[in-house]
Amino acid sequence: MELLPREYGYVAIVLVLHCFLNFWMAAQVGAARKKYKVFYPTMYATEAENKDAKLFNCVQRGHQHSLETMPMFFMLMILGGIRHPLICASLGVVYSIARFFYFKGYSTGDPWKRFTIGRYGFVAFLGLLICTISFGVNMIIA
Repeated sequence: MELLPREYGYVAIVLVLHCFLNFWMAAQVGAARKKYKVFYPTMYATEAENKDAKLFNCVQRGHQHSLETMPMFFMLMILGGIRHPLICASLGVVYSIARFFYFKGYSTGDPWKRFTIGRYGFVAFLGLLICTISFGVNMIIA
């Protein structure tokens, strides 16, 4: 593993921890399916069919948004972490914690609560973008 910096292991650990966060969110959606009686393959409940549609949909949407951003997060962590492993690992921890609170806030049924602490995930994401740009530019000029 001479090609990667020694600290790159922190990037790998943060990515694995983020996977566990995703598993936990998926379990929360499964519990919400039982609680609000929204069965597979229905992705989102409709208010015409379910009085708790908004509550379920907020739980589902919190997880869905995390799934939508996960490929970008992983790519930025993996590439940016080659040049800036400690910064990316730290930003990855901030992002994952913010994702947890984003999900918890969304799951209250009030979508605006996802931003209380969840907004800091966007700052961490921007930092990861900058690290990855730095990696790319360094590869070109090195």
